[in-house]
Formats: sequence, C-alpha cells, structure tokens
Amino acid sequence: MSNVTNLFNYSRTLPEPFDTLKSKKVKVSSKYGDGTQSTLCATVIKAVNAACKCMNGSDLGAIGTIDHRAVAEYKSSNSPDEYHIVVYDCTSGSILASVYDKSTEVLESYVAHSSARDGAAIMMAMLPSLLTDDEFKENFDTYYDQFLSGFSDITLTTNSMAYMCDNAYRRIKDDGCSAHLPVEIDKSGNIMRVAKSHIDSGSFTPTNVIAGEFTIFATTGPAIIKKASTFVEHSDFVGKYKLHERTLSPTEELLVPKLPEWYIIPHEVVDICKHAQCTTGKSMQMRNFLLRGPAGTGKTMGAKAIAAGLGLPYMKYTCSAGTEIFDFIGQIFPDSDGGSTGDAQLDFECKQLKAMGGINYTNVAKLMKLPDLDDMDYDPAGVYQALTGMEKMTATSQECMAIVLDKVTEKVKQLLKRTESSQSSGQSFTYVETDFLKALKNGYLVEIQEPTTIMQPGVLVGLNSLLEQTGSITLPTGEIIERHPDAVVVVTTNISYEGCRGMNQSVLDRMSLVQDVESPSPEIMVQRAMSVTGATDEYQVGQMVQVVNDIAEYCRNHGVTDGSYGMRSLIDWIISSEITNNVYESALYTVISKATSDEMEREALISSVLEPIFAPSRKRVTA
Repeated sequence: MSNVTNLFNYSRTLPEPFDTLKSKKVKVSSKYGDGTQSTLCATVIKAVNAACKCMNGSDLGAIGTIDHRAVAEYKSSNSPDEYHIVVYDCTSGSILASVYDKSTEVLESYVAHSSARDGAAIMMAMLPSLLTDDEFKENFDTYYDQFLSGFSDITLTTNSMAYMCDNAYRRIKDDGCSAHLPVEIDKSGNIMRVAKSHIDSGSFTPTNVIAGEFTIFATTGPAIIKKASTFVEHSDFVGKYKLHERTLSPTEELLVPKLPEWYIIPHEVVDICKHAQCTTGKSMQMRNFLLRGPAGTGKTMGAKAIAAGLGLPYMKYTCSAGTEIFDFIGQIFPDSDGGSTGDAQLDFECKQLKAMGGINYTNVAKLMKLPDLDDMDYDPAGVYQALTGMEKMTATSQECMAIVLDKVTEKVKQLLKRTESSQSSGQSFTYVETDFLKALKNGYLVEIQEPTTIMQPGVLVGLNSLLEQTGSITLPTGEIIERHPDAVVVVTTNISYEGCRGMNQSVLDRMSLVQDVESPSPEIMVQRAMSVTGATDEYQVGQMVQVVNDIAEYCRNHGVTDGSYGMRSLIDWIISSEITNNVYESALYTVISKATSDEMEREALISSVLEPIFAPSRKRVTA
C-alpha cells in the first residue's frame, strides 16, 4: 500500500470554489471505489485549479512530460518569486521536488507533510498520469469547462471534482488497482531535491508541454491557451444548420456526407456553419470559406462535416500544377464531322480543334495564338499592350488573364453558333459539365482542394465572378450560369507541402472566413486513432502520438520540409504494428520513412525521437 497521508490530508481547508460548502462529503463514487461517498481533498483541488489557470493563461506555472516522467512548475501563493518544482516518474513512483526562488535562484527542500507543504505541486506533476484514465479525464474536462464559465453550475462543478478526488485517492492508495499510480513518499514527507545542476544541464527539460509556460526547467515561450473541451454531439450538428428548407432528390441525398461515429466535430466547422446560416437572406451572405493548415489536420473531413451540418450535397475538385480554367468550367467536344456553321473560316477552325482534341481553353488559345500564362507572368505590361493595343506599365498577369478569357469565350461562342443549314446538317456538340459547376448551379457545397499547387496564378482569378455572392459566368456554350444562393465553396489548402504557393490575394479577399486548422491535441489524436484502427492499448497509442508530434517538432526546428507527418502516418503505424507485432520496426516504414528522404535526418529522428520511447527489438511475427 502506498503511503498517502501526506497527499490526502482531509483536515485542510478547501480552496475556492468549495470554501463555502458545509460538508466535504459528496454523494458520488469513482469506478475504483467501493460505493462510499467521495471526500473533497484540498491537495487535488489546488493542483487541478493550478492546471486550469495554466491552460487558460490566467496564472503562471506549467506541466509537461519527458517520456514516462512528468515535470511541473507550481506557482506558490507564498511570495511572487516562489515556485515548487517537481519531477514525477509514473513507473517507479519516485519524486524529486524543491522550493525555488526565481529572484535568487536558491533551492530549498520540499517537505510534503501535514505540518508542511500540502503536496499540491506533486499532485500537479501527477496530472498527466491521472489523465490517462477515462473517468478522470472526462471529469477534468467537465470541471475545466465550468472553470471557464465561472463555475456557473456549482453542483456539476462539485460532482466532477469529487470524482477526481476519489479517483486519484483510490489509484494512489491501492497498489492492487488496475490503474494504480505508485508514489514514494515516506512518513516524514522528506523528498529528494531537484538540484541546480539538473536545471542548468537541462536534465528535466520537457519534450511535451501540456499546459502553461515553463520558465525554470526550460524556456518554452508563450503559454498555450487551451479552449473549452466540450464536444459537439453529432445529433446536435448534422442537418441543424440548413440554409433553406428544400427537398433533395434521392441522388442528391446520397451526396450529403455521413459522418463516422469516431469523428470529433471541430469548433472551426461549427463556426462556419453558424456564419453560413445566420447570414442567409442578408445582402452579403457568407458562402466562401478557407480551411488552411498542415497535412493530416482534417481539412477535407472538415469540409465534408460542413456539408453535413448544412445538409448539402458534397462535391470536390482537386487541383494540380497543370490545372487550367476550363478544368473548372467544363469542355466542349464536336460529336460528328458533318455540318457547317455557315462560315468557312469557323468550319476550318472546328476541324482543327477536333484534331487537337476538342474545344477547350488551351486549344482555342493556341488556335488564336494568344499569349500563355508564362508570357503573362514574365511580361504582363507587354502582353497587355499586345492584347489591347494600349500601354499600361502597371498591368498585372491577372488583368491579362481576364482579357484572354474574354477573347477565348467570344471565339467559342462563334464556333458554336448555329445557322439553320448547320443544324439541319447534323453538326452537334457535347458540353461536359464539371462537379464544380454543378455545385454552384444547384446549391451544393464544393471543396476546392490544394489550389495553391496550381502553377499559373491567374487560373483562380478567372473564377472570381463565380465567387461573388450574385456571381455568374458565361459558359463556352454561351449559356450564362448564375450562382445558387445556397452554393457554398470551401477551399482547403496545405501550408507545409512543397510546391504549394501563396493564395492569390483577390481570391483570398473573397473568402468570408479564413480558419487556420491546427493539429489536434494529443488526446484527440489518441481518440481518433483508436476509433479508426480499433486499437485498444490507449497508453501505447498515446506514446505513438508523442512520437509523431515530436517528429513534427523536429522537422520544423531543423527545416526538414520534404516529407509528411500527422494523423495519416499515425494510423498507418498503428495498423502496421498490429501486423508485425513490432512497434519499433513498423515506425521505420511508416512515420520515419515518410518524414524525410534524407538518410541522415532519418537516422537523427530514430535516435532522438523514436528510440527514447520505443527501444529497438528484433522480435517480429510474420504471417
């Protein structure tokens, strides 16, 4: 049995918001208890409150981890310069702690005893281990939401804290508990000190900052502000933000995305749906949105979730380096060799275009010997003068593109012009409409993926008219397409892939909201990965998440930009590990190999990131 008297001293006065309660007993019991009432403990409350203040940036202090150890800097209320610094090893239960004066850099012994320190700093360092338990984590999230709201529901606040107090007490006290956490503190409460040499050498520099800003063990920069952790239930989101009541056809119904049960709806997605719905019917409806972020952060899944929330069919177009304007608008192909437009020159041009592969932007521009996009980028002023006959030294490639598009569109109209004789002769054309245009015309949601990969910057500018709320565009057939008032455009772009360029400013200006999608928190990554793969070992998956996040940090710090890392790599790693029964070996061919093609950098990732958490093993099971 672990000695817990020095941590769970129930005679201490309870801190806010429980200081006015008449009793410390609460009629709840953790899953590790025997059904008896829980008792609120000042040590746990102070530790949790300190963590909450670190998370929302309202007070100093920090919590972090180094492999199986956790470190904490607890801001004491005794003086403005006093901190309690703690290192906790969850495998052995060993603890190092000292009282540190920041102004003098003097270290004193830390004693956890009923007549000395209350142990809140130790409990704070234990929080990363306590939070691996689903009951503790759920109640911590509930309590943190109440903390942010000023404890608006004191009953909910009290119950969630009682669960945490009882959960911590049972797991620390009972070494037979399945989730036992060892703690080595003798009856005197004396604890081995954190030495000045430990701090100076960086022995306990955290590799992962969970909350706050470290200033003693390390200098980690501005504190990370943690938002409320309340999740949006699927039942409260899907179809709840419809723009108009409309009846979809059976085919359209099939295009409305179905969200998988494991998907956690991000706040960015909810914000976009709210803005789209609340501006419906106004003079400036919000219908264009940009999701921007690193690979694997769920941008495309976010676009599908927006469609589900709005109750709209989902379509997409994936851009590439060679994407051109007619890839968005569509192409026209002559169906037969017969017929005539009534104009010998146009008939000749139609035959030429058929031989070139059809009536599209590239072929018509070549036929007319119009300047290409390379020319516009290289010498926009010269191209502008050649196209218009007017001199304009400030001309841009986008202006040139607009003129060329007008000329191409006018030529296509001429080519498709019918006379009575041409129609009777059987000459016909087929227009192939794109999903992008279908979505805008019928009021669907369309995702434009990776537009920044397009080589020529003027391509998207040609769509600016359709990005306007009341926009329209003239098709090569001469038909004028107007944008449906419910049509939503979601642009998703990566900010880390090589080959991605900056978003064109005129296109960016037409985005109603620009949301930067951050990498999900480690807890959410664990939950998503386990849901997708069916993995059951939460601790191991948590370690794998740490490796993936450490790889990302290493690559950012060392300028490694030729690979990818994130949720996809993590999921591949988990699945591969189940096949090989060797986590280390699978990492080499999933996360490490994807991170970079540079052999020396891969070796550095293996030695500095992978091996400290997963030691190499020769064991391998093959089918």
